[in-house]
Amino acid sequence: MAKKSVGAEIKLTLGQYLASIRDDRGLSLREVEKRTNKVVSNAYLSQIENDQIKKPNPNILNALAELYDVSYAELMERAGFAVPTRSRGAEQRHGRIPTFADHNLTSEEEAQLHQFLGYLRSRKKPGGQS
Repeated sequence: MAKKSVGAEIKLTLGQYLASIRDDRGLSLREVEKRTNKVVSNAYLSQIENDQIKKPNPNILNALAELYDVSYAELMERAGFAVPTRSRGAEQRHGRIPTFADHNLTSEEEAQLHQFLGYLRSRKKPGGQS
């Protein structure tokens, strides 16, 4: 049995991602339907979250991005739509949004993540080996 490499990126499906954001916001499927003025039906959202619909209508993704206050481009990319590439500015150190950027972390959770990142970085030896 092959081992997964340490630090391998695990990318959530669009459905898993949307379900995690909705859960983080404390919203039910019916509340999403109500807050989007029925643009997103609870049944349709359930199908997206359960990966039965993998490439939903961009209008649905736009409504969800606005409600959840997340990047529309990120949702489009996760759904498999082509999105414009972004050029990295000189001040940017990485090209990805941090994994938990769309979740409402407490200050304590952010501090713990920062501390853990420092720990991981301290374990690296010169030459990029751990």
